[in-house]
Amino acid sequence: METFIPVLRGGQEHRSRDSRPLHDVNGNPLAEVHEAPALTTRLTAKAMRQAPALDPDERLAVLAEAGALFAGATLGGQTPEEYCRLQALASGVPVAVARGTLERMRGDCALLGTVVGRQSPVGAGRTARWVRRGSVLGVVAPSNHPATHGAWLQALAMGYRVAVRPGTRDPFTPLRLVRALLRAGLDPHWISLLPGSHSAADSLVQAADLALVYGSEATVARMRGNDRVLVRGPGRTKILVDGAYDDRTLDHLVTEIASDGGVRCTNTSAVLTSGDHRELAEALAERLARLPAHPVTDDRAVLPVRPRKEAEALRASVDRAAQGAPDLTARHYEDGPLAPVGDDGVALRPAVLCVDRGDHPGLRTELPFPCVWVAPWRPSDGVGPLDDSLALTLLTDSAALVEEALESPGIRTVLHGRVADWWKDPYLPHDGYLGQFLNEARGFAAA
Repeated sequence: METFIPVLRGGQEHRSRDSRPLHDVNGNPLAEVHEAPALTTRLTAKAMRQAPALDPDERLAVLAEAGALFAGATLGGQTPEEYCRLQALASGVPVAVARGTLERMRGDCALLGTVVGRQSPVGAGRTARWVRRGSVLGVVAPSNHPATHGAWLQALAMGYRVAVRPGTRDPFTPLRLVRALLRAGLDPHWISLLPGSHSAADSLVQAADLALVYGSEATVARMRGNDRVLVRGPGRTKILVDGAYDDRTLDHLVTEIASDGGVRCTNTSAVLTSGDHRELAEALAERLARLPAHPVTDDRAVLPVRPRKEAEALRASVDRAAQGAPDLTARHYEDGPLAPVGDDGVALRPAVLCVDRGDHPGLRTELPFPCVWVAPWRPSDGVGPLDDSLALTLLTDSAALVEEALESPGIRTVLHGRVADWWKDPYLPHDGYLGQFLNEARGFAAA
């Protein structure tokens, strides 16, 4: 074992009687993860509620310093480069993603004051106050992309104490962030790291005042109706190509589908077109199939890597969802869609599924690698097949369609044209503003 992941509460790192091994993508032991029992979780949340208040300017200064430390400091004996290596080996996400997250966190943390300020309603002022709904936020974090942890940093900026249950494949990112926050001077009772199982995640949701939960469709269904819980589930991000396309459009599509290994919920998983959808699918397959397979810690890596059994299960899920639809990348792979890149690790090569209708169930399938469904669309369809999208890019001249998409409650972000790197914009709402959930308006008047 190279390291251990502690239970971190009250500024102290603890080992636990309950622990589990964390293996890398090649099946080798990487770390020992110590888990917080339910009682520890409840006691931690209680202690955090009693933590002293911090001045907003003090919080923002600590967060800015923590971002700089996360990016450049040795924390807990771990250099930034060692963090990137461990994060990649555990999560299977190309190492360049962790490297990019270092500087992204530095920049985003420096902007948190402005970012959360813009989430306050214009009416909040002399006769209203925009105030917290609670004191402690529990976060059930994902493992798909390290930058997702930027969300709960916003909660700290708003005055919440935060307890994080890390994702099972990436405890390294939240641990590094917590250590950076403590080094920067955050009160130790304002932040906790509570690794644990799925049942431990439920304990955290129950113990906290509010919870931010990342999960699957099943998690979304289970938490639906609980106004104490904000669930961020599958993204199902889509692009509409209305009319002819050129090389610039193809380049944009490939980037949106495959950047960061295709692991983000904001990566495109469905493309619809008013043109020849088979022709577009063939063009995408030819380009995406060129992406090379490398070990996840190789600087050239652009595809995610998983242990072989996990990778085979993911490809099997593609075949089930396809219902006979062809994967047009298949003819480009002499040795199949899974490329061995280590002892047991295999890179997940892109898949392009061509379907003949916009309501094919595959268009609701989101997988953690570059996998895209291409379907036909007609202007008479309107936003119907485009609905239920975390983000929708409209490559169209139809102002009416753009307006219809903006008015559809199932489309959370609308992008008109080829908007590069939109998902990095800290001011752009991601499935709405987090502040909409964490805060509420209260009336105020004084004589």
